[in-house]
Amino acid sequence: MDLLLDIEQRIGESLRAFTDLLFVMDKHGAILDSRVNASTINADSLAQIHNGNIQDLLPSEMGDKLNNLPSPYQGSNNINFEFPLTLDKRELWFDARLVEISNSKFVLSARDITKFKQIEKRMGQQLHRLSVLRSIDFAIASGLDLNLLLSILLDRVLETLQVDAATILLLDTKMDELVFASGKGFRTNILQHTRLKVGQGYAGRAVLERKVIDIANLSSFGTEFDRSPMFPSEKFIVYYGIPLITKGRVLGVLEIFNRSHLHPDKDWLDFMNVISGQTAIAIDSAMMYKELQRSNFELNLAYNATIDAWSRTLDLRDHNAEGHTQRVADIALKFAAITGFKDADLIHVQRGATLHDIGKVAIPDNILFKPGPLNQDEWEIMRQHPQYAVDLLSPIKYLERAMEIPHWHHEKWDGSGYPDRLGGEEIPFSARLFALADVYDALTSNRPYRRAWSGEEANQYIQRQSGKHFDPKLVPEFLNLIRSNGF
Repeated sequence: MDLLLDIEQRIGESLRAFTDLLFVMDKHGAILDSRVNASTINADSLAQIHNGNIQDLLPSEMGDKLNNLPSPYQGSNNINFEFPLTLDKRELWFDARLVEISNSKFVLSARDITKFKQIEKRMGQQLHRLSVLRSIDFAIASGLDLNLLLSILLDRVLETLQVDAATILLLDTKMDELVFASGKGFRTNILQHTRLKVGQGYAGRAVLERKVIDIANLSSFGTEFDRSPMFPSEKFIVYYGIPLITKGRVLGVLEIFNRSHLHPDKDWLDFMNVISGQTAIAIDSAMMYKELQRSNFELNLAYNATIDAWSRTLDLRDHNAEGHTQRVADIALKFAAITGFKDADLIHVQRGATLHDIGKVAIPDNILFKPGPLNQDEWEIMRQHPQYAVDLLSPIKYLERAMEIPHWHHEKWDGSGYPDRLGGEEIPFSARLFALADVYDALTSNRPYRRAWSGEEANQYIQRQSGKHFDPKLVPEFLNLIRSNGF
């Protein structure tokens, strides 16, 4: 009998939970049998692994951990871990479980979690970029000398965009010239004496046309850099010239150079524009005012744009709930305004509402998109998404006051909610009011497992849950809002 088939019949359920990759091994790691999910993995690419050793398949650090497989046999003995695998020039990630089935055999079963890892990586980049914007904010507010401020800004550009070099040219409005102000990442001082008339060279065009100049291959256009005969020695291939514009005025140009070809995605290009906008603000603050205080308008735009991008990421992942975040944020913001929130506090409600389900990026697809009711184990995993939200957002200081909604919007007035089983006024006020908006929109939206309720059906349900799920003092005001605004 087929070895894997025999094992599946003996311990079936524990294996069927992980179906993309299966190996049977002896206690030395030698692979005795294997099976892959052909829809996920090209079986031919793993053919050479059969009769090999598991340490040859896993990354070296993971293989080292499995050199001495657990023994003797214990029925509950298993190891869980994640590992990457490069196949056909693609990096795949797997969530794996190593199970001992006898004193001489082990089964490694794994499922493909590549999509989740990609989302996790993207979210990590967004969080890091947001932190960078915040650090620029602090640098501006600290009233640093312009040269030091420009040095910090260029460090952030190189770090977050992962490019080789960058310069900042400032516009001398009297001479109508761009003048070198600061540079990082160069092997020589070739550009330190740059003076360009507006319209001259790529940087001059960026100022004149007020748009980004993008050159994918400088070797074809080297004459644009005749400002320095030594420029070819830097071996730059890619160039971006971004005009630094604030309050309608061009202050200069941020130039970005790279010695290899770039393949920027939309997030990279968007952040390049955001950080160039921040650079313009920093220069304007340092040059014009020399004060700690400056406007937060552009920063808030950058922060909110990033938050909205996170929300769109969730909507793209879950088409069934598309538009849900924007709708509940609109309802919650109107509700907060009529229940006494000050204008300065409404932004925290908006951010919290927009990010209320951010923790679901860590929920496996088979649970998040299950078309029917979840079982008890699946619910245990689903109920962890508020804590995942806290883990993701707590490093961002400016989101501290927006955390109440992502953390506690599933708590109930009678204490039967999650994650902390808070009850009554223990539940933060913003989370109590948001719960009404969240449930109402969920009920009145189509789901794979049920039709959308009518507004009246949803209203009746909310009335029945007054004092159970919802704050009884908030229910009448919420229903008045719904009826008067036609939600």
